[in-house]
Amino acid sequence: MIRVRFHGRGGHGMKTASRILGTAAFLEGFRVQDSPLYGAERRGAPITAFTRINDHPILERGIITIPDLVLVADETLLEDPLANPFLGLHAGSLLFINSPTSTQAMAEAVAARHPTPARILTGDLTALTLEKIGKAQALSATVGAAACKLAGVIGMGALEKATRKELEELGLPSPLIDRNLEAALLAFEQTPRVPLASAPPQPAPLQGLVVPVYQPPARGTPSVAAPGNIILRKTGGWRIFRPVIEYDKCNQCWICFVRCPEGAISLDEKEDPHIDYDHCKGCLICVEECPTKAVVKEREVHAW
Repeated sequence: MIRVRFHGRGGHGMKTASRILGTAAFLEGFRVQDSPLYGAERRGAPITAFTRINDHPILERGIITIPDLVLVADETLLEDPLANPFLGLHAGSLLFINSPTSTQAMAEAVAARHPTPARILTGDLTALTLEKIGKAQALSATVGAAACKLAGVIGMGALEKATRKELEELGLPSPLIDRNLEAALLAFEQTPRVPLASAPPQPAPLQGLVVPVYQPPARGTPSVAAPGNIILRKTGGWRIFRPVIEYDKCNQCWICFVRCPEGAISLDEKEDPHIDYDHCKGCLICVEECPTKAVVKEREVHAW
């Protein structure tokens, strides 16, 4: 059994990446199982997807808690306790992180903050996706291709057929599918083949009996009685690009302030706009709307 877990954000295409891996493995003659896990369907929120590959019937179900291969599409998720990509990693596991940081530097940073027995590997799939597809968030084809290479049982022909099939089912136009295929095949070529080692057998954890307790309507119904707390959830880690204001070009038109859908831009006493990077999600509407081009974008994908 090869157990693969994908970590990404809404809009990265991790569900599609897991399906590309599963379909490619199926075309190679394996039994496969893939499924996503996500809560509120909002762009930028963490999601997880799972793929199992075996040459025998797969009797496991549910999430993968002890993976052989983990792919992280956004390295800022390494610091997200809800995503927790380090869960269940063992000495035979491989942790692939989409990052421009070198493998050695990333391994040192992970060892200092989140010690894990797993091996670390990095690759800049965002730059490849941006170059070939023109949209940095469209990572499904390149992450799926890296997963196919690292799984060690899938050839380039199966990857190409699986990628085309999954993207056609999404309704993508042919020129865009061709660009995705070009990026996927290049990602497959550039990703080194690293042998995986399965986890030692683990006993199934015993589950205690849970007795449901009746809650009064104030708690047992879907009512929102507490004050808003979104300010406590710092969504700045969702960005791939950050907007930066060049004040020598700013004419204080307030358009960025008015257009920001998250209210992450405020005005000071001089009416100069300022960006709250703790909550700016990197939608870049301010970059598009600024008439003087005083707001520019900079790539930002570093977790540390």
